[in-house]
Amino acid sequence: MRTELSFASLNELETDLLAVLAVDTQAAKGPDAKPEPLLLTSDEAVKTAAASVLASGEFKASANETLLLHTPSGLKAKRLLLIGLGKQAKAALSNVRNAAGTAVRFTKPRGIRELAFALPDSETMPAATSARAAAEGALVGDFDSDTYRSDRKDLSVHSFTAVAPASAEKSAVESAFSEGAIIGESQNFARVLVNEPGNVLTPTEFGRRAAIMAEEVGLGWDISSTERLRDLKMGAFLSVTQGSEEPPALIVLKYEPEGVKDGPILGLVGKGVTFDTGGISIKPADNMEKMKYDMAGGAAMLGAIRAIALLKPKVRVICIVCATENMPDGKAQKPGDVQTAMPISPDKPGKTIEIINTDAEGRLVLADGITYARQLGATHLIDAATLTGAVAVALGQINAGVFSNDDETFDKFNAGLTTSGEKFWRLPLGDEYADQIKSDIADIKNTGGRYGGTITAAEFLKVFAEDTPWLHLDIAGLAWNDENKPFIAKGPTGIAVRSIVEWVRSY
Repeated sequence: MRTELSFASLNELETDLLAVLAVDTQAAKGPDAKPEPLLLTSDEAVKTAAASVLASGEFKASANETLLLHTPSGLKAKRLLLIGLGKQAKAALSNVRNAAGTAVRFTKPRGIRELAFALPDSETMPAATSARAAAEGALVGDFDSDTYRSDRKDLSVHSFTAVAPASAEKSAVESAFSEGAIIGESQNFARVLVNEPGNVLTPTEFGRRAAIMAEEVGLGWDISSTERLRDLKMGAFLSVTQGSEEPPALIVLKYEPEGVKDGPILGLVGKGVTFDTGGISIKPADNMEKMKYDMAGGAAMLGAIRAIALLKPKVRVICIVCATENMPDGKAQKPGDVQTAMPISPDKPGKTIEIINTDAEGRLVLADGITYARQLGATHLIDAATLTGAVAVALGQINAGVFSNDDETFDKFNAGLTTSGEKFWRLPLGDEYADQIKSDIADIKNTGGRYGGTITAAEFLKVFAEDTPWLHLDIAGLAWNDENKPFIAKGPTGIAVRSIVEWVRSY
């Protein structure tokens, strides 16, 4: 989809569809309180065209509500689409992002290929930040997961034009809109990877696509496999790979901005399990097909570093994705096995891990990925993984989980959520939880039992981060949409790409 920016008058726009936003200004509550929709535009022709339908009460301006007017009087646009943002007091940039996605998804099945989207003319929603949010939302809204359907029809929107108020500062809006397009495209890059079936996106193919992307955006890269893992003594990572016919891939990408020789080095580490059967502790058959998404954390890191390479922040970044399958053949590791993780240095032995459940494999690959990032010089760490079903039990499909061993590092991440629009909830760590993963035979065990499962998984990773400032994102509950939403299709979401980018840019 082509994304463009315009500063033209809305009444002069010749387009198949013009989308305009509205909020409900009714602050009162109770059965007699009726919605009072207000258009977020100063264009009198648009207000006149929509006046009668707004007065009728048919349109309430609730979040992502739509109402289509054909051949609106006084406008050159063929159609006028009203999109609600919800209550005025609660309307935020995330609502603008979702509204842009709603506009695109509204037009797709109707054969409308050209769309203009009026950015809100509102003091509380500056044009620049709205432009970025709109670009992100539109691109995310255009993605559909029906990649392999033989009867697939091209329903894509060919052009999306964000229309800024004439009073907006042109250079700031243009810069923000360009950033939004980069981030939206990078989020979709991650979604394409997550959407691929396991027989297509093997660990080797995962590495190949990472290398192609790195070449396109100017990242340094190195992709290696089993022998390199052995040389590095990545015993935890190797233990997961040993049950699969497919070789693993250790994906390392580096962003080194010109002129930056000191300061922090940020380590992005992603779980890249391209298909997870659970290994010997095999999963139930129901819904196992979704386990192709178990590399969503790794995909998020690749999407994030793609955006970073194009946005060019002045900070060094290392991205590591540990890609493998988790399969249950005769060579697979067994419950009760003891594995030795990668040592942080030659004079310090690696941690020993008692395997309680082979389906707790993501933390094993991340353990060695975190250690390797530290070996390569990372001063701050963030990892992302579809790590535990327990996080969805705790937080539902509303918030993803975030953990940290450092308040300052968490505060930087949390501050960026206002811009990214993604929802993360900080969960606790503590010695009582760490006690649950103590092993009788080894240093630690890879599960801490049923209770607090998402927390004990984070405690496991914390062992390998040690004193390095670290964030852990458990995105298992939000990496896949089980149903279509007005602004995003069923399937992979690309969760965490935007938030990781904001965290990196905060340095």
